[in-house]
Amino acid sequence: MTTSDQAKPDVSLTDFQAKIRDMYYEKDVQRGIDGTFMWLMEEVGELASALRQGTHEERCGEFADVLAWLTTIANVAGVDLGQAIQDKYGTGCPGCGRLVCTCPMQEKP
Repeated sequence: MTTSDQAKPDVSLTDFQAKIRDMYYEKDVQRGIDGTFMWLMEEVGELASALRQGTHEERCGEFADVLAWLTTIANVAGVDLGQAIQDKYGTGCPGCGRLVCTCPMQEKP
């Protein structure tokens, strides 16, 4: 297998959201936001376990699963994740407005 035969290691959020939509949209719409949210919560729990005691490979897989389920909910809800991220974080921290956050540690974000 040559390098050009391998999957691209970096995928844009827009491309990933489109890929998830192409693969799962019909099923996701039938499941709805509430059902899909429950799957996301299950995956977040699996990520928590992997962070505590999983291997690096298990952690990678669980991060990917969480991102996929979050993307699924965005698709069902009609949210463009790339645009949402740009709108909220594109000019800096939503709290202090700086590119390198200076908000106090005890505050969100």
